Amino acid sequence: MTALDSRPAVEAPPPTRTPARARRSRRARYAITVLIFLLPSALPLVMFTLYPMVGALWTSLHSWNLLSPMQWVGFDNYIHLLQDPATHRAFLNTLYYLVGYLPLVYVGGLALALALNSAIPARNFLRGVYFLPVVTSWIVVALVWRWLLNPDIGIVNAVLGLVGIDGPGWWTDPAWAMPSIIIASAWKDLGFVMIILLAGLQAIPADLYEAARVDGAGPWRRLVSVTMPMLSPSTFFVIVISLINGFQVFDQVYAMTGGGPAGASTVVVQQIYDLTFRYGRAGEASALSWMLFLVVLLITVIQIRGQKKWVNYA
Repeated sequence: MTALDSRPAVEAPPPTRTPARARRSRRARYAITVLIFLLPSALPLVMFTLYPMVGALWTSLHSWNLLSPMQWVGFDNYIHLLQDPATHRAFLNTLYYLVGYLPLVYVGGLALALALNSAIPARNFLRGVYFLPVVTSWIVVALVWRWLLNPDIGIVNAVLGLVGIDGPGWWTDPAWAMPSIIIASAWKDLGFVMIILLAGLQAIPADLYEAARVDGAGPWRRLVSVTMPMLSPSTFFVIVISLINGFQVFDQVYAMTGGGPAGASTVVVQQIYDLTFRYGRAGEASALSWMLFLVVLLITVIQIRGQKKWVNYA
């Protein structure tokens, strides 16, 4: 036997993973880790949001009075709702609310944010005072405004009477019922809009204002050319959130007017509530809720796509 034959045999190295397999393994471990951390939030989302949405979609294809077994009707509920004048009135009332509410709450919130962003006495205290209605129950706010706008004993009409103005019937008058709700809603949400816009204002670099002053820009020109463009991301967020919340308006309507008088303030969510619990037409109510969801989704998608033309993230 030679010396070469006496050397121990060298074992072959173990097979190594290919780069592609290693990348897939790392991605799988990362996905599992993410799912584990998301699980505490994902479970409530699935149980209390996604599952009820799917259940409402299934219910919308049936006729159901909440007591007897459901009967399959296909898309008849959707067809009936599209032809029902009550549905048209509910959507028009909701649109009326949005047209009055959005400008009022945004302009008022912007005015408060600009005022409370400047050096004024008790600035922090005033910020807390204006934000207080946001954390107050909607039922409490609605009942307070129902009393304030009472045509007989309300403070608002009493003050108007002192200056020789005969106050309207407010929530008892079909022509003034929706404006009453708009005023109460804007008052409650001013603090939320103020805080969002105030955060946006504080993120604007002071150098931009200094450069504008050097160029001779006055307060109005600085507002238009510096503040509003730099505030556009906050404005976009406020508009999207306010639109979504506006389409779902219900609490203040239910507490102040109940959808009346004569259906003058019946909004879409109020109609969904009435169809379910007053008339026992849960299938139509589910169909209407999905119609509302699709409308909100469409408008939100349009806003997100259109933001590139006016939102400045620089």
